[in-house]
Amino acid sequence: MLAMTHILLTNDDGYEAPGLRALAAAFEGFATVSIVAPSREQSGAAQSLTLRQPIVCHSIAEREWAIDGTPADCVIVALHKLLPERPDMVISGINFGANLGENVYYSGTVGAAREAALHHLPALAMSLCSKIPKVSFENAARVARRAAEMVLKEGLPDQVLLNVNVPRGEIKGIRLTRLGHRVYREKVIREVDPRGRPYYWIGAGPPEWAEDASADIAAMHEGWASVTPLHLDLTHHGALGRMTEWEGALNAVLKKKKKRSR
Repeated sequence: MLAMTHILLTNDDGYEAPGLRALAAAFEGFATVSIVAPSREQSGAAQSLTLRQPIVCHSIAEREWAIDGTPADCVIVALHKLLPERPDMVISGINFGANLGENVYYSGTVGAAREAALHHLPALAMSLCSKIPKVSFENAARVARRAAEMVLKEGLPDQVLLNVNVPRGEIKGIRLTRLGHRVYREKVIREVDPRGRPYYWIGAGPPEWAEDASADIAAMHEGWASVTPLHLDLTHHGALGRMTEWEGALNAVLKKKKKRSR
C-alpha cells in the first residue's frame, strides 16, 4: 500500500488563523497534514530567524505545534526536529491579505515557503487578497488544493516556489503571472506619545502600481487568481556578465593599498 502524501502547513498569521484552518480542511482525505505555525502573528517577518532567544514549541494536537518564533523558524524546527518523516510539500498560508509584487520580500508567508525551497522541497505561498473581517477562505483553499495536486504531479524546478494570490469572492480562473511592481508612497507616519516622544508607524497609505497586463497585480484586479513562480537565485546573470571587466580595476585598487601599507 502506498503511503499517503504528507504536507506541512505553516503561516505568518498564527496557528489559530482561519486561513490556516481552511487550508487544513481542504486537504482532509488527500494528504497527511502536519501543522507547525507561529504562536502569534508574524506578518512582515520575511525569512527572518530567531537567533538570540530559545524557540519554544507547544504541542497543540497530534501533528500540530505552535512555535514561539518566525514562519521560517517553524519550517526549520519542523523539518529537523518535530516531524517523524520529511514532508512531500510545504504550504504557507492562507495569508489574510495580498502578497503581490514587492510584498514577497517582506512577507512571512512567502518567507516560510522560501525556507522550504531552500531545503529542496516544493512549496506554495498562499494569500487571499482581502482585508474584510470574516471573509471566506473557501475559494483560496480550493485553488491551493488544485495547485498542490499539479505540483505533486508535474514537479517544480529545484529551489523554485509558487506565490499564489486569490481574489476575494468568485474568481474567473487562474493565470500564470510575473511579479508586478507596486509602491507605498506614504510608508511612514509620525506621531507623538503623551510624554512628547515621537514614534512611527510603517505601512500606511494606499499602494500605487505599474500597469502590466502580465503581472500578478493586474490579474488580481481583473478577478483572476495568480500563480507566480519565484526562484531563490537573486543573481542578475546579465549584469554579472557585463561586469566581468570590473575585476581588473577592483583588484588594481587593492594592490595599490597594499603597496602603501608596506
